[in-house]
Amino acid sequence: MTASFRQALLSRKVLWGTLVSLAAPEITEIMVDSGYDWLFIDMEHAPLEVKDVQRILQAGGDAIAGIIRLPSNDPVQIKKALDIDPAGIMLPMVNSAEDARNAVRWSKYPPQGTRSVGVGRVHHYGAKLQQTIDTINEATAIVVQVEHIQAVQNIEEIVAVEGVDAILIGPYDLSASMGIPGKVSDPSVLAAIDKVREACQKNGMPLGIFTASIDYARQCARNGFSLIAVSTDTLMLVEGSRQLLTALKA
Repeated sequence: MTASFRQALLSRKVLWGTLVSLAAPEITEIMVDSGYDWLFIDMEHAPLEVKDVQRILQAGGDAIAGIIRLPSNDPVQIKKALDIDPAGIMLPMVNSAEDARNAVRWSKYPPQGTRSVGVGRVHHYGAKLQQTIDTINEATAIVVQVEHIQAVQNIEEIVAVEGVDAILIGPYDLSASMGIPGKVSDPSVLAAIDKVREACQKNGMPLGIFTASIDYARQCARNGFSLIAVSTDTLMLVEGSRQLLTALKA
């Protein structure tokens, strides 16, 4: 799965995922058995370190694609994440074409970019160093997040940046940037999301979103979204435990 993830993404096949925030490889094994296509591995808000994420990727192996959301759009964060061999990375708060160009530049080995060469898991710890350098630019997905109203205003320029493989909308931060944090169903937030959707569809750019709602996820899939993350590992535990106890007490 991981080797073909970028091709599936670019073909705009619907890929169902969920967000992982817990440093437990067992969670990944459960998601693999459940049949998810990809994992949204969150280093921005979850207490995950690089070594935790590497264990998550190792648990998933080739059975599931791990996409690492980094804490920031930063060259050091990017190279450390890419060296542990994810199927792709996700950069938060990409608000302009320049932000997007930097994300691509820092993620690609020369001549396409400026990524520095180290030896890590992605290089089979040195056993396949040159082979990895020669091929990894085309194998790794680069996803940028549109999660601020400034990014919505600049969306035409962002989707035109060569090397960006997909846009993923963050509705919650988007609503916060509009002064109505958490109100992701507000008409103004939905209008901003629709503007991004239209720009992506016009330019043939794969589009993704995070949501906690099954009904909204289905609606997004019908409306052209293809990289869809639904719920989180902790939300599943919360909801499952509450439903179980409620049923026991009924």
